Amino acid sequence: MLLTRFYDTKLAQASYLVGCQRTGEALVIDPSRDAEQYVAAARAEGLRITHVTETHIHADYVSGSRELAARAGAGLYLSDEGGPDWTYAFAKGDGAVLLKNGDVYKVGNIRVAVLHTPGHTPEHLAFMVTDAASTERPMGVFTGDFVFVGDVGRPDLLEKAAGIAGTMEAGARQLFRSLQRFKTLPDYLQVWPAHGAGSACGKALSAVPSSTVGYERFANWGLATVDEERFVRQVLEGQPEPPKYFALMKRVNKEGPRVLGGFAKPERLPASRLPELLKQGALVLDTRRTADHAQGHVPGTLNVPLSSSFPTYAGSVLPYDRPIYLLVDHGREGAVDEAVRALASIGLDDVAGSFGADALDAWRRGGKALGTVPQASARALAARLEAGEVLVVDVRNRYEWDAGHLKGARHVPLATLTDHLAELPTDRPLVLQCETGSRSAVATSVLRAHGFSDVANAAGGLDAWHSAGLPVETETPASPAGAP
Repeated sequence: MLLTRFYDTKLAQASYLVGCQRTGEALVIDPSRDAEQYVAAARAEGLRITHVTETHIHADYVSGSRELAARAGAGLYLSDEGGPDWTYAFAKGDGAVLLKNGDVYKVGNIRVAVLHTPGHTPEHLAFMVTDAASTERPMGVFTGDFVFVGDVGRPDLLEKAAGIAGTMEAGARQLFRSLQRFKTLPDYLQVWPAHGAGSACGKALSAVPSSTVGYERFANWGLATVDEERFVRQVLEGQPEPPKYFALMKRVNKEGPRVLGGFAKPERLPASRLPELLKQGALVLDTRRTADHAQGHVPGTLNVPLSSSFPTYAGSVLPYDRPIYLLVDHGREGAVDEAVRALASIGLDDVAGSFGADALDAWRRGGKALGTVPQASARALAARLEAGEVLVVDVRNRYEWDAGHLKGARHVPLATLTDHLAELPTDRPLVLQCETGSRSAVATSVLRAHGFSDVANAAGGLDAWHSAGLPVETETPASPAGAP
């Protein structure tokens, strides 16, 4: 048996290729849309992908199961658990094999046993694998978003992201029962989860890629908690706001992601086209570093740096009904392809063209001034707050806000910022703040692109505020109208 882990650092998402080296057959679990990476890896090992499956209907990225099955000519294996509301709409048309708890199928000499593990989602499955050519004892279990290293899957996304009211507590209780069954598995079983640290699918995920059932039984708070009421409280509190795009991902992955047949290659456009496009209201996404954008940018462009958080931030602030034009750093080789792949991973497929950083030079040569983003130091911000000159807009998650925030600040998480722009004042200066200054920089560019003229970024965020010894409030005033 061969096992290869693929890891997308931008989504903190893991997928797996499991191959039977005797028969040359292979299974891929929870693939991303980058189908070619799995085909190439299998080919390099003398394998062919014959089976493609996923643990559940994902909320944080567009599933690549359809894409890979079409690319490799493989069979598609999907959950048939959770009831009619959680049936894959495309399963019958794609000839998918539907899986129930207790089902077993083989990939060469590898036996895959299906476990229904609801809680994170109603249809969620885990897959226990046995290398039957060597032993009758299972080797490990692919847990998807059910059990992570150090954490468990959050049961609140159906309510918070998909808007299905009344599902959080029921999901938490389902999850607790699933975990009790999971704890009866042998200690030695490997645990291979679908996410690591940085994913919004949990709140305390470890960066360690794998574990064992036995270790998680005492080290993972979710498995160690034996009281159901306490578990329900703990699993629901402190979860980060789900990015805005999560609701769309649920629908796309249920109805059937579009098969791309490879990633788009957007045309490199001449710098002279940029003023015309902006005049027409085009969406231009500046993917350069935050500091570079702050020091000089073409007014009207949005800034989401091409960093590890790129898809999460992009999916929170970009609309899905408009073509996107990229502006990338000349010095970053492959930046356009990297951005296209990351955007496609969350369903932003319409990238209409790209510009290089020379577009800024052309803008200046045309007699137009570049925009800059003022950076408010902690001390300067404190003085302006004391004088009542500014409003601070805190774009962190709710649990961060509750732990401490500036007196008089308004709380609007980045995940919901574009839904609440009309509630922000346009007649006074605004300073955007987060923990370190990165999310607030994205938020600042959003506001400026939407016509807010007097907007600054709190340099260094709340970290800098604490370092300056400045006070925060820890009580929780009522949120502004419409905010979570």
